[in-house]
Amino acid sequence: MNNVRYTGLSRNRRGANIPLLSVWFFPAVILYHELLLRAFDRDAAFFGLALLPTALFSIAAGLVIALILDLLPWKTAGRIIGGVLLGLGTVLFCVERGCRATFGLYYGVSFMGGMAGNVAGDFASTVAAVVLGMIPFILLSLAPVVLFVVLRGGVVSDEGQEAPIRIIMAALLVACQLTAYLVSSLGPQKNYYTYDFTANTAIPHFGLLTSVRLELEYAVTGVPTPPLDAFLDDPVTSSTPDPSPSESPEPPPEGSQRPVPSGPNTLDIDFEALAGLTYEGLSDKQNETIQGMHKYFASLTPSQKNEYTGMFEGKNLILITAEAFATPAIDKELTPTLYKLTHEGFVFNNFYQPDWTLSTIGGEFSVTTGLIPNWLSDGTSPPVSAERYMPTTLPHLFPEEYSFPAWHDHTFDYYPRDKYLANYGYDYKGIGSGLEMTESVGNHWWPESDLEMMRETVSSYINAYVDDGTPFHAYYMTVSGHGLYSWSGNDMSALHRKEVEAKYPDLSEPCQAYLACNMELDLALEYLVDKLEAAGIADDTLIVMTGDHYPYLLVEDGGTDYYNELRGFEDTENLTSRYRNTLLMWSGCIEEPIVVDTPCSSIDIVPTLCNLFGLDYDSRLYSGRDIFATNYEADQYSNCMPLVVFANNKSQGNSWITAAGTYECSTKTFTPNEGISLEDEEDYVARVKRLVAAKVNYSKLIIQEDYYKYVFQTADEN
Repeated sequence: MNNVRYTGLSRNRRGANIPLLSVWFFPAVILYHELLLRAFDRDAAFFGLALLPTALFSIAAGLVIALILDLLPWKTAGRIIGGVLLGLGTVLFCVERGCRATFGLYYGVSFMGGMAGNVAGDFASTVAAVVLGMIPFILLSLAPVVLFVVLRGGVVSDEGQEAPIRIIMAALLVACQLTAYLVSSLGPQKNYYTYDFTANTAIPHFGLLTSVRLELEYAVTGVPTPPLDAFLDDPVTSSTPDPSPSESPEPPPEGSQRPVPSGPNTLDIDFEALAGLTYEGLSDKQNETIQGMHKYFASLTPSQKNEYTGMFEGKNLILITAEAFATPAIDKELTPTLYKLTHEGFVFNNFYQPDWTLSTIGGEFSVTTGLIPNWLSDGTSPPVSAERYMPTTLPHLFPEEYSFPAWHDHTFDYYPRDKYLANYGYDYKGIGSGLEMTESVGNHWWPESDLEMMRETVSSYINAYVDDGTPFHAYYMTVSGHGLYSWSGNDMSALHRKEVEAKYPDLSEPCQAYLACNMELDLALEYLVDKLEAAGIADDTLIVMTGDHYPYLLVEDGGTDYYNELRGFEDTENLTSRYRNTLLMWSGCIEEPIVVDTPCSSIDIVPTLCNLFGLDYDSRLYSGRDIFATNYEADQYSNCMPLVVFANNKSQGNSWITAAGTYECSTKTFTPNEGISLEDEEDYVARVKRLVAAKVNYSKLIIQEDYYKYVFQTADEN
């Protein structure tokens, strides 16, 4: 009698007499995790259309696991497998939550896997701080694991389900998956499910597990290609300006002896002829894509040469991508060199560094290639571009007599810039591969010193120019401005703590620390300028610098937005104003500030430099444009007008800015600039949206399909 009662109690405690438990446990747990991730995401509305496919996909995925475990004849093995799957899933949800909380982004599994070793080795303190801030989420995520341990015998019961129950489970699985697929692939967010897929866009719309499934699927099949014909502009109408090469050039600046060139910035490329070619070794689909790309680039209006064309021809260029640099770092007293260089050269009043959803690597890609960075089916634009033909980067366009040194004052291969910068034509060195920084490394500084990097590198190319006449284009990726922004989390901040606390005693520690670490960047620029001036070549050198992204580590997920405190006004990461930044462009030969009000962004830097240095290039092959080109009308649409693209900004679409006004995707509103009156605002907005979508997708395809190879190598062969 006692044995019978004991056995019954054991079976009940394991849940063996609750058949619905084994049916609904995994669907409920997956849905719970997806809703938990959604609830903690302050940028995503919890209730909305996305909730339906997320719920349906979750139920379907849970039913798949439940059916498989139920059909296994080895129940103990089934419980172990179920526990492992649950544990791995919990870790995945926690890691994605950490990425979102820290970087404001969701990352693909392949990207996280590739970066895991570097993050663990170089950012251990940051990871620890993130984990501490996620304790509530982690504890809630572990609840299903505890529940599974208690109820494992009922979740994967010895008896298994009856055949009719299994049939019902399978039917429900198919119904949920099919309904969710139809809603996702045919609904208003279908582009995020197909050709605009990234983890950052898919997770808020369809859930994490669906995003992982799509990532694996597209890694094999490739991300679907959008209908390329849909991006072609309508024929030019009488109301649309025709900025042809024959238009009269701008008169030269007063007192200038340099003639103003005219004509388009193009190369001898016959896109129409190329569109008629069929390429051996490509599938019909690939041929169709390449031919469609030729037609698109043939339809674009090139920028025109202008009064600034060739202004720096034959001179030197120093290009800098500064870690987390933003306008608030410019302070007349704390960072006097930054103040000088941003107020005495070209002064860009409407420059932006958008959120490309790729953190540093995305910002650097936009600065060095003039293309919009994207998530691709086999990775992201920068590392994939290392294996692509890239003849449009600056080192490949400058004359051969130039030298092209490049440096980064952190681990040389943290990102694979040792590969992609080399492919762009740079002679790249970083810590661990050619750059010796004994002070930073010896003191175990994090981050390392930008000033020390300048001290170790500047003399090499200056001396080569002064002694041997070797002109140079040098490139730097800095690191001193990297978060965490605290006295204990950033050694460069600690070096300059007293000065900042003395001037801004009422600022919060994160804001003080951000200003302090940028003082090291300022000292690096001061050293650079002093060396140029001492060598007598400041007039022969153009310095260009902007940030890779705004300092998003000043924004605590669900907490204080220190970036708003630092700037003194409120906005959110969903608004274009968050990404307004500074483009530094200075040379000793510029006697008076040159004010530029044209809307522009980091993808415009390369084509603008091509024009300034008088390089032979084709302006149609970049996502950006020459900032100084004037062949457009502010109140009329054209595909060569100024355009700032905010690509996949926080999973809500594409915001943009033109000379006519600003479109905010988060509010779906267009605000014209003062003094602008559009003939047909609705048509203008629709056409710019199409142009933005074209720029995003074609920049993706340029790298994905190795497009430049089919332009230049095929053109040479013909």
